[in-house]
Amino acid sequence: MEGFVEGLMTAIQPINIIWIVIGGFLGTVVGMLPGLGPATAVAVLIPVTFGMDPTSAIILMAAIYYGAMYGGSRSSILLNTPGNGSAIAATFDGYPMAKKGQAGQAMAISAVASFIGGILATFGFIALAKPLASFALQFGPSEYFLLMLLTLSAIVSLSTGKMIKGFIAMCLGLLLSTIGIDPQTGVHRFTLGMPHLAEGIDFLIVIIGIYAVGEVFYNFLTIYKEKKKQKENQDMGKTWFTKEQWKRSKWPILRSAPLGFIVGVLPGAGGTIASMISYSTEKQLSKKPEEFGKGAVEGLAAPESANNSASVGAMIPLLTMGIPGSGTTAVMLGALIMLGVRPGPMLFENDPVMVWGLINSMFIGNIALVIINVLLVGLLVKVLHTPAKVLYPLIIMLAFIGTYTLSYSTVDFYLLLLFGLIGLVMKVLDFPIAPLVLALIVGTDMEQNFRMALTSSNGSLSIFFSSGISIILMILTVLSLCYPLILKLIKNRKRKEDQTISG
Repeated sequence: MEGFVEGLMTAIQPINIIWIVIGGFLGTVVGMLPGLGPATAVAVLIPVTFGMDPTSAIILMAAIYYGAMYGGSRSSILLNTPGNGSAIAATFDGYPMAKKGQAGQAMAISAVASFIGGILATFGFIALAKPLASFALQFGPSEYFLLMLLTLSAIVSLSTGKMIKGFIAMCLGLLLSTIGIDPQTGVHRFTLGMPHLAEGIDFLIVIIGIYAVGEVFYNFLTIYKEKKKQKENQDMGKTWFTKEQWKRSKWPILRSAPLGFIVGVLPGAGGTIASMISYSTEKQLSKKPEEFGKGAVEGLAAPESANNSASVGAMIPLLTMGIPGSGTTAVMLGALIMLGVRPGPMLFENDPVMVWGLINSMFIGNIALVIINVLLVGLLVKVLHTPAKVLYPLIIMLAFIGTYTLSYSTVDFYLLLLFGLIGLVMKVLDFPIAPLVLALIVGTDMEQNFRMALTSSNGSLSIFFSSGISIILMILTVLSLCYPLILKLIKNRKRKEDQTISG
């Protein structure tokens, strides 16, 4: 309790509150820009932290991190273009809500869901930091492989009515993830003799290409058909959600926050996996699963709560074990070491004021961010009033700028256009995009963990059934694949019974 009070006094110092607001606002803005995201924002601002008090520095970096989680969904909702990987799930129902004239309501519920997820996760941080860190240490290569397999099976099972197409998209994503130098053997795989592909294809290029460029290409094909609809849809709706929307969202938000927090604690899992699992879970629990993907408010609220709570969870392995829980915390780890701070089990003993100052700053930061994001709703909704002849070239320009900042190579421009065409084809043929993108994101780590597990067991597959965690993950994977089939059988049986009764 003494450490908590001291941390609170540190967090409410005027200079730290200023850093929280600045970091949160910058994170929100950067999170909206395709191709950047929290890791880039933190990396760019590392020089600013030199000479700062280490506690203020980590408070600033954390504010940028979860601020970007808030901002990533803004472009997902308005433009169907995720600002970062964690915001992919926000496109599933956020963009359809915007197309139905509910952009303001979608951004408001997104901000509130992120706020609740962040606050609940911060309480979880206080209560469960050390126990959850110990649990995460029990995950070996086999458990991580099965966790990623569960994530992929969950996202494929979301493709209700087109699971085969979802499976094909997933396989394409896994194939793309193998491009580059094999980290274990050093062999070049599928690089076509191009040195630029030796490091593989950055998943952000794929996200920007398929979602942003592909969406623009598709709209070019349908722009004349959509003109009437656009005129009818000039009313972008209220800037606050309705009682009915809150009623449908509150339990998904409360369920997804602890789920995202636990996934975030697992090193390498991150907000993308957390948001996908929460979306899958809510769709399977929903009484109206057919509405998901068409503008279901709970389909937006759940992943937004999960990805923000995951960003808080990712701080636990960073601070308690010195193990980055995500790409952003990996950047933060490097910055802290440069500042002379050595994260690990003794940090709570050696510098409790820093840890508790950070925890208290998360409460203040989430309050500041929900205010900032709610106030920006009215301004951001005006993006949808922009004429197509201005908006689409602007999206293309942002896509090219975001892509170029990744590695400053023009080769990425050709890849961007290629994936834009792939996105167009997938949209025309009604292939789900999420399985491809998620498979590309986790594919490399999934392959490496699979090979490490087999190496440690001398090639025996029994390693994947050797622990309770592995068995539970395996059962959940099978259930996630079977659930849509079971649900369909139940519906068919009920339909036949109704026909029999009516007959």
